[in-house]
Amino acid sequence: MQYNADDTQIYTTGNQDVWPVIIPKLEECLHEIADWSSKNDLSINEGKTELLHICSRFRTRSLLPTVTFNKSILQPARCARNLGVIFDNQLTLKDHVNSICRASSFGLYKIGSIRRYLNQSTTEKLVHAFVMSRIDNCNSLLHGLSDLLTGKLQRIQNSAARLVARTRTYESVSPILHTLHWLPVKDRIIFKLLITAYKCQHQLAPHYLQNLIKEYQPSRPLRSSSRHLLTPFTVVTKSYGQRSFQYSIPHLWNQLPTNIKECLSLDQFKSLLKSHLFVVLC
Repeated sequence: MQYNADDTQIYTTGNQDVWPVIIPKLEECLHEIADWSSKNDLSINEGKTELLHICSRFRTRSLLPTVTFNKSILQPARCARNLGVIFDNQLTLKDHVNSICRASSFGLYKIGSIRRYLNQSTTEKLVHAFVMSRIDNCNSLLHGLSDLLTGKLQRIQNSAARLVARTRTYESVSPILHTLHWLPVKDRIIFKLLITAYKCQHQLAPHYLQNLIKEYQPSRPLRSSSRHLLTPFTVVTKSYGQRSFQYSIPHLWNQLPTNIKECLSLDQFKSLLKSHLFVVLC
């Protein structure tokens, strides 16, 4: 009996000049994975194996050389699903946002069809389970996206809030969100990133994330030494670089008040952070 091995990934980086070196190594690695899988009673489905060539939309996309896997030729896909997140070949995450909106809209439609039989508490639980959970899932990857994409998610959240509160479409949604104690989409993303930053500094996050940020240590004593700052990360490009984990975490963390950064427990940090974000909104 053989079992299927899911979510096995290989990635490499390089420009067009090193493709003659990278492609053979990639094919060799694929062959070794297939050989190892066969020896351990695991089967690889070539039909579900996808090749994604990610390139900046500001550069001319060159034709990727042929990649062969078990006598099958892998054609570059426009997008591919990676652990629930849809990555496209330009990392715009447009397909991922549209997928969230479709699934969330369907959830709102189904909840709305039975809303008259539900009280507000039950409706809110259903909305959190079938709508907000989709918006919050892996939402830290959405930091720095355009207002056009985040606006789509915000409209879904606005519809969910109005469904819970049973208000009309033309009424302002800001008081409703505040009453429900829901942060807007952009602030929910910031909330998730800052929680990750806190975990990294208290050894609660994976080591590969902890290694991406460093505490700011000036060469001589300064007043900023007691503010628990992180070392800023310099980027070359704005569209992609400022969306990176290494840039966004220090940038957001250094703007926090010192009393929040000095919290001794994660629960206390979450509480003060959410209150701080609500105050900033007001």
